[in-house]
Amino acid sequence: MNLSRRDALRIGAGAGVTLLFDATAAHARLHAASTATGTRSPAPAPQAGLITKPIPTTGERIPVIGLGSAQTFSLAPGHPEYGHAQEVVRLFHELGGKVIDSSPTYGRAEPFVGETIRQFGIEHDVFIATKVNVGSAGRGAAVEQMEGSLRTYGRSTIDLIQVWNLGGSIRELSDATLPAHMEVLQDWKRAGRIRYLGITTSRDPQYADVERAMHEWTLDFVQLDYSIGDRIPEQRLLPLAREKNIAILANRPFTTGGLFSRVRGVALPDWAAEFDCTSWAQFFLKFIVSHPAVTCAIPATNDPAHLRDNMGAGVGRLPDEALRRRMADFFATL
Repeated sequence: MNLSRRDALRIGAGAGVTLLFDATAAHARLHAASTATGTRSPAPAPQAGLITKPIPTTGERIPVIGLGSAQTFSLAPGHPEYGHAQEVVRLFHELGGKVIDSSPTYGRAEPFVGETIRQFGIEHDVFIATKVNVGSAGRGAAVEQMEGSLRTYGRSTIDLIQVWNLGGSIRELSDATLPAHMEVLQDWKRAGRIRYLGITTSRDPQYADVERAMHEWTLDFVQLDYSIGDRIPEQRLLPLAREKNIAILANRPFTTGGLFSRVRGVALPDWAAEFDCTSWAQFFLKFIVSHPAVTCAIPATNDPAHLRDNMGAGVGRLPDEALRRRMADFFATL
């Protein structure tokens, strides 16, 4: 049975997690009390010194920890989790987070993000990364989908639009779909309607196609799956991104939660303190964002406690190459 992150933190993360989650629990209690009384709880203090990395094509710096939305934000008003998820977005912003990644294909995730950032008045404070994929439906359909994203976010310009799964699917990809999508993105970038363009994947079967696209097209971003338990991108894609000056967004940083099963009952090693790591989630995230090619990791959560923990990976020190090898070797023994 896979161990949940909640249980892993409870029974196996070691004493270092306690201090971090004491603050989270206190905030949660204040939020619960404010909900009951109809008052707003005090805002948490902004997280000092968030680590940032530059987007290679412009030098613009963004925090290394962002926020994903797949399978967590497909929520409508009235859903029992809607308020908790909105608190995640609010807390993410107040802690200094910028990059929020979504897609029109994630159910209600994109409308949820749009509703939430407009409700909090932060629609121009965040770095919006979304996607386009209309298969073989053509240019008009792609434009219609992208126009819908602009309306959803209340923006005249979107920071990043990515061709989701290269314009096809993991198992089926037409040679015509990516060029058709890319032509629209290039036109929109020239017109100033998007600031950056890119492509995404989340599974190994597409890696060869992604590699070809990185050679063929001028890309600002590539989004791909990468974690301490899924290091295949280190072989070709991450070195190529550095060579081509392409930013990397890392999705599935916990490989859909499977990493936490591996650390069940295992204490965080003492030497994790050398890179200011206090939980297993931070261990996994710091491994990712310390890779020289990775610009930002985008863990998805609708739990405010997990969000605060994730953001802790964006402060303090990152492991150097020697520590990264030690992390990988340690994890391989579990």
